[in-house]
Amino acid sequence: MAEPVAVHRADALAGIPHGFLGRRGGVSTGLVAGLNVGLGAGDADGAVQQNRALAVEAVLPGARLATVYQVHSAACVPVVAPWPNADRPHADALVTDRPGLVLGIVTADCAPVLLADRVAGVVGAAHAGWKGAVGGVTDSTIAAMEVLGARRDRIVAAVGPCIAQASYEVDDGFYQRFAAKADGIVRFFAPGRAGHWQFDLEGYVAARLESAGCAKVERLGLDTYPDAAGFYSFRRATHRAEPNYGRQISLIGLP
Repeated sequence: MAEPVAVHRADALAGIPHGFLGRRGGVSTGLVAGLNVGLGAGDADGAVQQNRALAVEAVLPGARLATVYQVHSAACVPVVAPWPNADRPHADALVTDRPGLVLGIVTADCAPVLLADRVAGVVGAAHAGWKGAVGGVTDSTIAAMEVLGARRDRIVAAVGPCIAQASYEVDDGFYQRFAAKADGIVRFFAPGRAGHWQFDLEGYVAARLESAGCAKVERLGLDTYPDAAGFYSFRRATHRAEPNYGRQISLIGLP
């Protein structure tokens, strides 16, 4: 019997259809075995589409999945209906107030962020790698939710599985670029081995959400890098000199 799809949920989003999924479950085989949803992972398209259908059924059965072509930007787009794959906008966040839709963000170390205003009936999903996080992708998502009637003092958010500080080593050049670019960001770097630092991506993203005025921000504290059975990881695949890597998906929607 196939392994069931594993869904991680946030207390902050209780009652809202959502889930942070990993690699457990699914039909992909080989290097990306499990619930790979990445179209660029060298996987068979049929397996990817079947995995995406399994993911949606685990979170909001019968919903239509909307995704974007992720480019590590701060761009956020509103969704009224899913786009055909070839027409997906280049963006890294989505928002909607339409029932029957589920928003999907794919990751493999970057931080997935799911957001909701229960009163307004508005949800959002953001892909926050370091570029998007510093560029303000979570701020863009909150602003786009407000256009649909949300209020930031009602918005709750959760930061899902991503590479943790203990696993995210960067060099001094990376640290210096950040220190010059973003006020207060240096507190999210811890000294590492000579000439290197450990970056707390999850902490930084959560702090951006908190400083934007969200009512509640939850961190799941799940590290993608060491858990090869549970999550795909770009950095782990790179360190192992693997030719490709899978992607997991995080979903939120309105029934």
